[in-house]
Amino acid sequence: MLNEETHGKLTAMKLYGLAAAFHTYLEQARGSDELSFDERFGIFVDREWTDRQDRRLTNRLKGAKLREPACLEDVDYRHPRGLDRSVMQRLTTCQWVKNHEAVLITGATGLGKTWLACALAHQACREGYTALYVRVPRLLHNLTLARGDGSYVRELARMARTDLLILDDWGLAPMGEQERHDMLEVIEDRNGLKASIVTSQVPVANWHDTIGDPTIPDAILDRLVNRAHRIELKGPSLRKKRGNDDE
Repeated sequence: MLNEETHGKLTAMKLYGLAAAFHTYLEQARGSDELSFDERFGIFVDREWTDRQDRRLTNRLKGAKLREPACLEDVDYRHPRGLDRSVMQRLTTCQWVKNHEAVLITGATGLGKTWLACALAHQACREGYTALYVRVPRLLHNLTLARGDGSYVRELARMARTDLLILDDWGLAPMGEQERHDMLEVIEDRNGLKASIVTSQVPVANWHDTIGDPTIPDAILDRLVNRAHRIELKGPSLRKKRGNDDE
């Protein structure tokens, strides 16, 4: 009865890992345990630590809303698309996230830009950072709606707090005047403070034209492109090779 009460108290205190380890001990090791109290207690604590880390990762991935269930261990380097393994290995450390830098991934449709962005974001979540995936057209539309319902500042603040923001499908259509100002707000909030990933079918050299207006593009690109890591993908579509949508 005492053991059941102890297990119940551990669960009530949300010490789920410790409760599971205690239950396993009662079922398997009790009576034949050759470990000292210190050793057994250390195992209990390790189980609780692992359980909490797993739950935090699960919550970060859920909050990131990544479009693809991608991870860097599954990156395909065999397909001839100009993906440099050494560059990806440097990005795997997530030092660029810590340094509040950007990664710009460009290339034609079907080369896995979104998949790579999600894989990098997944790695960041594993390293303890928060992430958020958004498509630029949907983001700009939502910010327009937010202006109308009074949640504009709150939406900007939510993105600004995120360690890594993925801006997918940059430059699919020219931006309007209000959209340019909204994007400048998003980028300005992150400049030197948070990390970003931008994917686009449009080469970086042509981004100025997709933004439009003679002055705002300079402000946006100055904050986004400087100190950015670039991944420029080329070659035939991965979709034709695999027969699925990995972008």
